[in-house]
Parts: sequence; structure tokens; C-alpha cells
Amino acid sequence: MPDLTTPSLRRRLSSMLYESMLLFGVLFMSGWLFSTLLQQRHALYLRHGLEFWLFLVLAVYFIWFWTHGGQTLAMKTWRFRVVDQAGHPVGLWRATFRFLLAWLWVLPGLALAAAVHGQQWMLVIIPALNILLWALSARLDPQGQFLHDRLAGTRLVDITSKAKS
Repeated sequence: MPDLTTPSLRRRLSSMLYESMLLFGVLFMSGWLFSTLLQQRHALYLRHGLEFWLFLVLAVYFIWFWTHGGQTLAMKTWRFRVVDQAGHPVGLWRATFRFLLAWLWVLPGLALAAAVHGQQWMLVIIPALNILLWALSARLDPQGQFLHDRLAGTRLVDITSKAKS
């Protein structure tokens, strides 16, 4: 039986912060490549194409790592991985579903901010509250998993104890 210990909320959120710093570079280079190859001279020119391209880059990044070892670069550093509920590696469809569900961390807050015509700090506060509530959803789960993991049939497991053995 695999060890299915859940990493602490602090470690998972720290990993997400580290992941965002790594992704800044990945998305910066991907955006530069798109803009250079398609000779984008104005920010609004091909804007939706660029947004789709960056979404695709993110999808490939996460789905590839989750299906090939269960760990992104940040997850390797923080020593945990994504597995299914039984502790087995995740497949392509489950990883894709998890990726899409993970957008619930930010999309509802952004949609609400747009719906109430939020301006200035409201465009930061409303999505930030969405992220906070989503993170706190792990406190409601008996195994401490985030809601998107529960819905996708996945879980994050701590591999620190395995490395010490």
C-alpha cells in the first residue's frame, strides 16, 4: 500500500508560489516566441490567439509532468506528487481534468470581478478572496485535499518519508 500522506497546506501553497515563478519564465518565453514568429506589433493584435497559445503551453506543461512522474519542477523541489485516489500514477484524461478544474482557483473570482464591473483594487481583492476560499476548502476535506483534486479523483502525496527510507 503506497504512503498517501498529504503535504501540509503551507507546503502546497509554497510550492504553488514557486511554481508561479518558474511559469513566469516559461510563459514569457512562449509569449515572446508567439509575438516574434507572428510579428505581433501591437498588444491587441492577435490577443486571443496569444491567450489560447499561453493556455495551451500551460496545459502541456502541467499535463506532461503529471503524467510523466507525477511531479512538476516545483513539486520535485517540495517533494510531493500527484497520484490517483489509490496512489497510482495519473493518466492523460485524469491529468487533463485536474488541469481544467484547477482553473477554478482563479476563474470564478475573475468572472465575479468582471460581473460587478470591479475597478482598481476590486480587480485584485475579489480574485484573491476566491483563491483564499479555494485554499481553505482543503480544511473541509477529511484528507486535506483541495476541491479540484477531490473532483478529479487525484490527490497530492508527500514523498519525503519515501526519500528518507
